[in-house]
Amino acid sequence: MRETKLWSWHILAGVFLFVLLGAHMCTMHLDEVLGKLVGASEGEVLSFGAVADRAGPAMGVFYLLFAGAALYHGLYGLRNILCELTTKESVKKALGSVITVVGVVLFAYGAYAAVASASL
Repeated sequence: MRETKLWSWHILAGVFLFVLLGAHMCTMHLDEVLGKLVGASEGEVLSFGAVADRAGPAMGVFYLLFAGAALYHGLYGLRNILCELTTKESVKKALGSVITVVGVVLFAYGAYAAVASASL
């Protein structure tokens, strides 16, 4: 039952990634085509003015969700691949613990970056 719940979260994170990655691509990489539609400023998307235009709570929440979904989806997939290499439950449990700690540390770093950028 636990694996089914984790797998369901994995699929849900993949759906979130599909939507959020599309929004990220439109904002950051298709600015020439869709800039006016999504509110990107004129010029380079990484210029100070463009970043300041996007700074705010909405983008902070967006990138927190994006980072969380990407980390969960990627690290759970990695955990499943590594767990297929062993049959020992103790090794699987240790892998899960290590990957969880790595995920929490990376999410904390990403959350710090998102909050810092939202307060420009």
